[in-house]
Amino acid sequence: MNTAPIISKVWSFCTTLRDDGVGYGDYLEQLTYLIFLKMADEYSKPPYRRQVGIPSEYSWQSLKAKRGAELEGHYIELLRALGTRPGMLGQIFTKAQNKIQDPAKLYRLIDMVDSTQWVMMGADIKGDIYEGLLEKNAEDTKSGAGQYFTPRALIKAMVECVRPEPGKTIADPACGTGGFFLAAYDFLTDPKHYSLDKTQKTFLKHETFHGNEIVANTRRLCLMNMFLHNIGEIDGESTVSPNDALVAPSHRTYDYVLANPPFGKKSAMSFTNEEGAQESDDLTYNRQDFWATTSNKQLNFVQHIRTLLKTTGKAAVVVPDNVLFEGGAGETIRRKLLKNTDFHTILRLPTGIFYRPGVKANVIFFDNREASPNPWTKAVWVYDYRTNIYHTLKKKPMRYEDLAEFIACYHPTNRHKRKETWHPEKNPEGRWRKFSYEALVARDKTSLDVFWLKDKSLTDLDNLPEPEELAEEIIENLEAGLNSFREVLAGLTAGGSQG
Repeated sequence: MNTAPIISKVWSFCTTLRDDGVGYGDYLEQLTYLIFLKMADEYSKPPYRRQVGIPSEYSWQSLKAKRGAELEGHYIELLRALGTRPGMLGQIFTKAQNKIQDPAKLYRLIDMVDSTQWVMMGADIKGDIYEGLLEKNAEDTKSGAGQYFTPRALIKAMVECVRPEPGKTIADPACGTGGFFLAAYDFLTDPKHYSLDKTQKTFLKHETFHGNEIVANTRRLCLMNMFLHNIGEIDGESTVSPNDALVAPSHRTYDYVLANPPFGKKSAMSFTNEEGAQESDDLTYNRQDFWATTSNKQLNFVQHIRTLLKTTGKAAVVVPDNVLFEGGAGETIRRKLLKNTDFHTILRLPTGIFYRPGVKANVIFFDNREASPNPWTKAVWVYDYRTNIYHTLKKKPMRYEDLAEFIACYHPTNRHKRKETWHPEKNPEGRWRKFSYEALVARDKTSLDVFWLKDKSLTDLDNLPEPEELAEEIIENLEAGLNSFREVLAGLTAGGSQG
């Protein structure tokens, strides 16, 4: 099936709407509602004849039959009504609003969606169209959607290392638009890895994936993304919860957790005091199953993820640098991780790969274990893909191939066959190095923020990056600094209003 005309149609219409001030995010939402309604219509007819839970007065045909102001009014009413329905239907339409003010353009969009048989189209094709839109949306800096979008090359590499198996469960407590779920789905359905039987396929569709996403718009995009990739049912229950994952312990555990929890140092709640001024209060989660109480959101997510794992469960998590070096609760949590899990790998990531500027992050890999008097971690392997590595979002994005050496070093099929590429004499530039448990716990604050390569840009003028790369890095650092100042200012303002 030639999909180029569909993709080009979807894109060109997006450009038309942008001229009316409709951003990628709004366009993506409206497209989500309409494609879902059209697919529900297709499922209600032969050969499927399914009960899809959409009342006839709000069916696809009811939209097609109207024009002008009548269409606009009906569409607004339809969105509100479907948001009250149970299951995945209600989750996709929750808090839904019409963002296309021109009824003629709304009708053209309905007509465009109507001209395609979406159910018949391959899941990979539908998924590619939608993933493309999600990436464009993430690039639209004004929308702020980039914070919910993890680079797909990184996600694919993480899944390749963890190697999920059929018939096992996968959780993501901050699932954004569902990138980890889809990469795991692709891995599990790839004939190079597995040949799934009927039972395994059913499990994959209905039972494998479990997530949380508290932002309604992002959760909607995640559900649609999964649905278009053939995960879940149009009339089924949603496997993505709108609840804050950190508030209470999970009622179940999982085989794998793959996640990139939201960045931002503190968890805080804003509220209005009696004088009408805004106050901010650090949010700490007092959970009996946590090792330490802290308002640091990432440290709380790391603790929560450990509690989500079965005794044999495995985790791969993107975390900012402060998780590796922060004192107090941070040190307590790192010591507990090294003792109670096999905390075996750290991938140091370069800057310039996330849509939030100036972010310095890592991927930590650990396997849960049962209680033991002796520490489970014997050594931590660190791959430094940060020092002397330059990436930018547009001109030099990180590709999956860039992480091929890391995946080979990781040795996913047998971690016990790993070999260091670093050697003090033979290869001091090696990026893959092992640190013993004893050496790490002896470090100040049990810091896992370890590095050994020389930053050549500081010593060798011939190795300086291109001027535009430097300029982009300077801008990123300035923006990161500004964001930090804003957080400080917000804290001071809140403190002042309390006084």
